[in-house]
Amino acid sequence: MSKDVNDEKENRESGQVPKIEFPCLYPIKVIGVSVPGFHESVLKAVERHTGGISDELVKSKPSKNENYVSIQITIAAVSVVQLESIFIDLKKIEQVKMVL
Repeated sequence: MSKDVNDEKENRESGQVPKIEFPCLYPIKVIGVSVPGFHESVLKAVERHTGGISDELVKSKPSKNENYVSIQITIAAVSVVQLESIFIDLKKIEQVKMVL
């Protein structure tokens, strides 16, 4: 096996999460209650840490009954601290049910 495969296997067996190399493109998925202004609130929370995000990096999908919506935003992540800050701000939004 190659070194990378061995390292990945060792990380899984020891319970360690593989490290992310920064900068990188990082998708963030937010699931929440579909109410007016939810999409804008999510974008504002993320852009506070990233600057402006172009429309082609944002995808939105309503649930079957349109009670919920999932929003995927791909960002240019620069650090773990940045990602943690984004996740904290997103979880402060009342309508957010899950952040992945």
